[in-house]
Amino acid sequence: MAAACALGLLAGAGDAGRAALSRWIDATELPPLAVATGTEVLARDGSLLRAFPVENGLWRLATPAQGVDPGFLRMLVGWEDRRFADHDGIDPRAIARAGWQALRHGRVVSGSSTLSMQTARLLERGPTGDWRAKLRQARVAMALERRLGKEGILGLYLRLAPYGGNTEGVRAASLMWFGKEPTRLTPAESALLVALPQAPEARRPDLPARRTAAEAARNRVIARAEALGLLSAEAAATARAMPLPDRRRAFPALAPLLADRLRRAHPGAPRIETTLDPALQRQAERLAARAVAGQPAQVSAALILADHETGEILAHVGAAQFTDPRAGGYIDMTQALRSPGSTLKPLVYALGFDDGLIHPETLIEDRPAAFGRWQPENFDRRFRGTVTIRQALVESLNIPVVRVAEALGPARIAAALRRAGAPVTTQGPPGLAVVLGGGGVSLEGLVQAYGALARGGRAAALHVRPGEMRELASVAGPVAAWYAGSILAQHAPPGGRAAGRVAWKTGTSYGHRDALALGYDGRFVAGVWLGRPDGTPVPGAFGGDLAAPLLFDLFDALGTRATPLPPPPPGALTVPNAALPPALRRFQPRGTTRPADPVAPQAEPLAILFPPDGAEVELTQGRLVVRVRGGAGPYTWLLDGRPVAVGSPDPATQLPAAPGWATLSVIDATGRSARSGLRLIGPG
Repeated sequence: MAAACALGLLAGAGDAGRAALSRWIDATELPPLAVATGTEVLARDGSLLRAFPVENGLWRLATPAQGVDPGFLRMLVGWEDRRFADHDGIDPRAIARAGWQALRHGRVVSGSSTLSMQTARLLERGPTGDWRAKLRQARVAMALERRLGKEGILGLYLRLAPYGGNTEGVRAASLMWFGKEPTRLTPAESALLVALPQAPEARRPDLPARRTAAEAARNRVIARAEALGLLSAEAAATARAMPLPDRRRAFPALAPLLADRLRRAHPGAPRIETTLDPALQRQAERLAARAVAGQPAQVSAALILADHETGEILAHVGAAQFTDPRAGGYIDMTQALRSPGSTLKPLVYALGFDDGLIHPETLIEDRPAAFGRWQPENFDRRFRGTVTIRQALVESLNIPVVRVAEALGPARIAAALRRAGAPVTTQGPPGLAVVLGGGGVSLEGLVQAYGALARGGRAAALHVRPGEMRELASVAGPVAAWYAGSILAQHAPPGGRAAGRVAWKTGTSYGHRDALALGYDGRFVAGVWLGRPDGTPVPGAFGGDLAAPLLFDLFDALGTRATPLPPPPPGALTVPNAALPPALRRFQPRGTTRPADPVAPQAEPLAILFPPDGAEVELTQGRLVVRVRGGAGPYTWLLDGRPVAVGSPDPATQLPAAPGWATLSVIDATGRSARSGLRLIGPG
C-alpha cells in the first residue's frame, strides 16, 4: 500500500516528478511477454478437436479466434478494475480509497491492484502482499500499458488468470467447468469465471466443502454487475438461481491419434487446422465404439471417411478405444500395414478391363488350378465352374482373379497400387498371392485406392490439412473404373439396405486377423478395419459380418449429403456376353490362341489321350508318360491334386510318380481341365 501511495504522490508532484516517473517506467525491464499456450488441433469449421497442455502439463490455451463473451469482459472489468479504460496502469483514486480505508479501519479493507498490475504479477509469478512486490507490479503495469495497450494487457490476463490446479486462462476454465468455448457465456457462468481467480482452490465448485464459498463469491459478482447496470434485476435473480457445475470436464479429444500425429509433425505450432468435419468425427467415433462393444476386449476398430473429389479426410478414427491400452488404443490402425484380404480384387479387375482382357460379362473358369506351386482355393473351398467376371467379383471368388492377375503380372499390379497411393509391402518381389491379401497395405492406402476408382481411375492424395490437394497418377481409365464400381454396387448391403447406393467390397485376412470393408458413393469414400492390433486372430471375424455394417452406418451418417453413383461414361459397353466382341466373351490369357467363337463347340476339346481313364500303367524308372489332346498350352499336370509339372508347352511329357492308385489331372491355359483315374505299377 505504501509503495502505491508513493507512486501516486510522485505522479502528482508536478512536471519534474512526472518526467522522472516517465523515465523510470521507460527503463523498466519487462518479463518475457510471449506466453506459451498449448497446441490446438482444429476442425474445418474452426472448432476445437483436441488441445494439448504446455510442456509442464499446464492447461493454458490461446483465447478463441472468435473472442470472449463481451458480457464476461464487462463483468470482469466491473468487478476488478472499473477505471481500467482510463488509468495508465495504476489507479490513483483506488489508491486513495484503499489508503483512507486502511487508516480509518486500521487494516486493509480493499485492494488497489488494477488489472494491469494483476497481469504484471501473473507474468512474473510474484507475491501479492509484499510492498516491494507491489512496487514492482506497479512499475511493470505502467510499462505494459505503454508497450501493449489495454487490449494486449487484457489478452495476457485472459490467458494467465489462475483457475486452480494446472488450469490457467479463461478458455481452459470455460472448457473445464462448462464444456464449451467462452465465446458465449450465461451471466451465471461469467460471474463464476470472474470470481474464481481470486481464490481458485478455496472456491472449487466440484468439491462439496467449497461449493458454498464458490456460490457466495459468484453471487457477489452478480450483485456488483446488477449495481453497475450490467444486469437487470430479473437477469441477476436468474443467474443466482443457476446451479454451479459439479465436476471438471475432460478437455476435447476428438481424433486423438491423428491430432497427436499432426502435433509431432508440426512441433510448436499453436494452431493446426484440419479438414475434419466435427459432426461426422463425433459420429464416427461413436460408431467405432459401438462396433467393438461386445467383442473381446482386445478388438479395436479404425475408419476413414473422405471426399474423394478433393481428397479431404472428413472423419478419422485410429482406434475405437483411445484410452484402453489393452485394445492397443495408442496405435493408429489407419497407418498400420495389414493384410488387405480380398479388397484388392476390384483394382485387379479394373486393370484387366483397362487392358481389354476382360469385360464384366466375360466368362472365366472358377476351377482348381495351380500357379507354380501355389494352389489357391475359394474362401468356402467350393468351385463354381464357368462364371462371369461380374459373378466372380460379387462372390469374391479367388481363382478367377488370380487368373487375371497372372495375365497382368504381379509387377504391373504392384506398380498400379503405388500409383494409387496404396503401395503393398512384401518380403520379396510381389507375387500373385498379393491379390488375395499376401502383403501389407494401410487402411489409408486402401481408401485412397478406392477413391481412385470412385474418381474414374484418377487418384487424389488423401490429406487432412486444408489446401493440400494433390493429383496422383491415373490408375485406370474411366470406363474400367466404372465397370468395377457398377459390379460392386450390385452387391446386397447388410441390414436389408437397398443395393446400388454404395459400391463396396469386404475383405477377411488369413486366420481372421483383419476384417475390412471399403466403399464409395458419388462423392465420399470410406474404409473400415476391425481386428486386434497385435495381429492375434479373432475367431469368426468376417469382413461382411463385422466391418460392412460399420461401413454402411458411416454412409448413413452422411444423411442428405450422400451422393448417387455416376451413370456409365461414354464408351461403356453394357451388353450381355453374347453381344460382346468374340475376343471378350471368354477370358484368354495373352499369348494363347483365342477360339474364333467361344460359344460354338470346341473342335479339339481337352482330353487325356494317355493313359486313359481306368488304365493300369507300369512306371519306367519312376516316371509316367502322359499325353494330352486338344486344349491350349501350356499345360499344368497334377497327381492327386498336387502339381507335378507346371507350364509344360508340349502335349506329351513325363511325370514323376509312385506306385498306387492315383488321379491324374491336366489344366490348359484357358482353365479347361480333364482327368483320369489310374493304377500305377512299379517294376516287377
